Amino acid sequence: MTARLTARDAVVIGIYVLAAVLLYSRMWTDLRHGYLYNSMQDQNMFEWFFAVAAASPGDALFTTLQNYPFGVNMMANTSVLGLGIPLAPITWLFGTTVTWTLALTASVAANAAGWYWVLSRHIVDSRTAAAVGGAFCAFAPPMITHATAHPNFTALFVLPFIVSRVILLARGENMVRHGVILGLLVAYQIFLGEEPLLIAATALVIYALARPSIVSMHLVKGVGIAALVTLPLVAYPLWHQFFGPQSYDGLGHGPAGNDLATVTAFGSYSLAGDPEQAGKIAINPTEENAFFGWPLVILVVVLAIWLWRVAAARALVITAVAMVVLSLGWELTVNGEKTGIPLPWVIVSELPLYDSMLGPRLAMACAPVIGILLAMACHRILTLAAHATHIPLRLLWFGALAAILLPIAPTPLPIIERADTPAYFTEGMWRAHAGPDKSVMTVPPASAGHSLPLYWQAESGMGFALAEGYFVGPDRDGLGHYGAVQRPTSRLLDQIAQGYDRPIGPSERAQAQIDLRYWRAGVIVLGPHERQRELRQACDALFGNGTYVGGVWTWPV
Repeated sequence: MTARLTARDAVVIGIYVLAAVLLYSRMWTDLRHGYLYNSMQDQNMFEWFFAVAAASPGDALFTTLQNYPFGVNMMANTSVLGLGIPLAPITWLFGTTVTWTLALTASVAANAAGWYWVLSRHIVDSRTAAAVGGAFCAFAPPMITHATAHPNFTALFVLPFIVSRVILLARGENMVRHGVILGLLVAYQIFLGEEPLLIAATALVIYALARPSIVSMHLVKGVGIAALVTLPLVAYPLWHQFFGPQSYDGLGHGPAGNDLATVTAFGSYSLAGDPEQAGKIAINPTEENAFFGWPLVILVVVLAIWLWRVAAARALVITAVAMVVLSLGWELTVNGEKTGIPLPWVIVSELPLYDSMLGPRLAMACAPVIGILLAMACHRILTLAAHATHIPLRLLWFGALAAILLPIAPTPLPIIERADTPAYFTEGMWRAHAGPDKSVMTVPPASAGHSLPLYWQAESGMGFALAEGYFVGPDRDGLGHYGAVQRPTSRLLDQIAQGYDRPIGPSERAQAQIDLRYWRAGVIVLGPHERQRELRQACDALFGNGTYVGGVWTWPV
């Protein structure tokens, strides 16, 4: 198999790029206001990560631009430094929304191209079979659900090459060369996303257990060489992640698991999907981790029976089943009904590293596993068709495959309009009151439920720090927690923003002064909000009369 890029390869990769652009076409046609509808608060957060990487490369591991004055451990967050730093010139020139859209689009295309390359060079001889497998690996429903919000789960283009080096080591090829390359790839993947790497490693271990004949001393030594290469490159960042400032001990997600019914259901973003029906059994629109659709499930069962005697295919099927079972959580749930049947995730979720993982995401490993199975099946069919004289086997197979895959093909991702950032931020009016040593306290406070202030900060050039914010950091007990540990005043304002009436008297005003000193706040800012009147009244009662300037209400400290 040739390692060089051929004209046929270029055509296949070009189709992947076109498909990825179509997937994000609504973002590309509205880069000024476009906001991926189902990303919820995450687009603002990831654009903020890109802004930090571009504006403050020295803050790559730790920054006080959020959660001032305590800061954010960037390595302990999904900061995708492996994208943010290389794409910093794009951010400087065009802004964070272009970086966000480019990163997602390029990642989807690169993921497909990566799997196509590995399949065509190391697993099947047919470019057509590899093209089908590569497309499924990147555009399968579990991948698309994360492509709406999570660059760390979309930038998976390194993983196929990690798998390829493991394959070459398992085949007994050059131990040192492939071990070194494997180590470099793993190091880079850590700066793209550690959780996808852990999921991939879990699937590879299960595959090895299902096919122990591939495990040799040569493979073990090659992996050992990879570890020796990886560790010096990531030792300090990982130490910072687990032991540095604002690190935390685990991020428990409890019994969360996929509903078994999701495996045969159609996802929200599929041609045959119904967001309302999918929403009844999905965790949320960005976590439809196992929506493969019943036609594909039936096909996989048929392929499993047909290819069972092939050791590689058998191990792939076992791996897929194991990953689905692990993704079901602590207790089997079917159509929203708890069955009381305990599942292995009860034990696995207590292990180091797995205690911070969202278990339902383990089902994502089934996408490349099924993609490889499809490639193997296509290759076999094409080989048989070459010797068939009367039966149009090729036409029958690809017709059936199209009928099965078309219902789960993704549709362009929906967007909503994000309002323009107030002039107070874009025109630098904040400089009169805030800066690196004086934070801005927004109303309502920046949080996991209200991330828009992060975008305002990015639009302002990252010149000031934010009090509180949307990130993962330690709670009062040192455990992982989304957002800052709220102060009494931020909790009060958050409750008013949610529609609760809260009386404000001398004790609340006194506490507000304590909290302002805690945040080292230079100004309180109330931007456009559906409960702006109630929030303004509360701020006037807490901080005195405010001033309207640059599209926001302000209360200088």
